[in-house]
Amino acid sequence: MSFSNRTAQGLLDTLFGKTSVFGALATAPAWWIGFSSTTVGEDASGNTEPSAGAYARITVAASGWTIASLADPSLLDNNAAITFVTATADWLAAANMIEATAWDAVTAGNFLAKGILTVAKPVLNGDTAEIAIGDLDFTLD
Repeated sequence: MSFSNRTAQGLLDTLFGKTSVFGALATAPAWWIGFSSTTVGEDASGNTEPSAGAYARITVAASGWTIASLADPSLLDNNAAITFVTATADWLAAANMIEATAWDAVTAGNFLAKGILTVAKPVLNGDTAEIAIGDLDFTLD
């Protein structure tokens, strides 16, 4: 059995704190967005997240996400830019950031999702990393 488009839409909307098609809105987790310079496993293994140069995950509130589409797959994305602080040193010795990651805490926490960046690139001293509006897509089918 597979989930319907309506169920996928409802799950995404509930997870991101939007209006739920399932009735009362459940408490959505905070979504903290980060980067990794390595491929992250489904269990968060292999995550290589910067830890210097003023790097910190960025939280995105429910208002920072679109309403999920009623499509196959259902799609939800960021409706505001996700802007990191300006790097005060090269992140991870100038290694390319290759994946965006999502967590339920500013540090450690539970791993929620990941995605490959369209353009892998380093974040160098003085750079301000940003995920543009609509560029962080979550899909469920």
